[in-house]
Amino acid sequence: MSTIRHLIEQSNLDTKMRSIALKVAGNERISTDEGLYLYEKATLDLLSLLANYVRERFNGSDVYFNRNIHIEPTNICVYTCKFCSYRRSINEEGAWEYSIEEVKELAKAQVDKRITEVHIVGGVHPHRDLDYYGNMIQEVKKMLPGVHVKGFTAVELDYMIQKAGLSLSEGLSKLKAYGLDSIPGGGAEIFDEELRKKVCGGKSTTQMWLDVHEAAHRLGIPSNATILYGHIETYAHRIDHLNRLRELQDRTHGFNTFIPLKFKKANNSMEEVGEVSTLEDLRNYAVSRIFLDNIPHLKAYWPMIGKSTTLLSLSFGVDDIDGTIDDSTKIYSMAGADDKNPALSTEQLVEIIRKANRIPVERDTVYNKLKVYDSVSA
Repeated sequence: MSTIRHLIEQSNLDTKMRSIALKVAGNERISTDEGLYLYEKATLDLLSLLANYVRERFNGSDVYFNRNIHIEPTNICVYTCKFCSYRRSINEEGAWEYSIEEVKELAKAQVDKRITEVHIVGGVHPHRDLDYYGNMIQEVKKMLPGVHVKGFTAVELDYMIQKAGLSLSEGLSKLKAYGLDSIPGGGAEIFDEELRKKVCGGKSTTQMWLDVHEAAHRLGIPSNATILYGHIETYAHRIDHLNRLRELQDRTHGFNTFIPLKFKKANNSMEEVGEVSTLEDLRNYAVSRIFLDNIPHLKAYWPMIGKSTTLLSLSFGVDDIDGTIDDSTKIYSMAGADDKNPALSTEQLVEIIRKANRIPVERDTVYNKLKVYDSVSA
């Protein structure tokens, strides 16, 4: 009998929990009802055991990071999501909109830093179109030949493609020709339609988000997936969200990683909701890892949760901690994240991973291994 099965058999679990745990240990898919039961009833030590079993099945002891920056061309946005601390209107204090030349300068500043990824996301600007952003991709790649451009949430893509009068397939194909390599997972928020109306009712629908990613996958454009958790959703809402992602992944196999994004309360109209605890963060990582049995990676976005919680997350199924960032994103710092100027060196990322007794692996965007470090300092 395997070690994990022996631990489960010897534990004092109720019948249903034991059955779920044994399914996980047997590499069997759990149902939405069973996933909900884990959220509601499982202890953190059981979740850690099961989530780490799944992560090791996918990735062994490897924990990934990359050398990346974010370029956020604008925070001007046509939408007014209640949870957002980032968006501004045109001419509002705190608004910005970079020109193509300014974006080129941001890219030029990275020429000697050996970054492998530029992540481009921002607000949905009413006056900028698909060709504008396509030209932006081209200029970034002129400054940084060989860099991978991961760009634009499904919400941004929906808007610019509709504005161009193209189908999703046509619009994404055109952006791919401009040099778009993959798309991030932002804009998913929460898929339940009624709840989505309450927190971000004006923006792209759940179905549109799923359709954008499915169309991208069909064209050979990989993507990531996210959830916004810790606001007014229930565990049932979270499982529904995870299940829709799992079903899409069954069809396309195009998602690289899943990234739970924690609601942060500062400077937005949902401040009274508060924020969930670190223990809830860990529970959410673990259940996500266990339930999403067909998405190979689970990422803890360190600028959002901080370095200490990121370290803890590596014992709850996480195998990726994002990248160097180089103080290039404002989305979470404007919402009250502890890291106001998010940047970590490669050495600092490696040290976080080593503290968890894992193997640090520098990757590219699609998880090709670029460098494998010793698990302990030399």
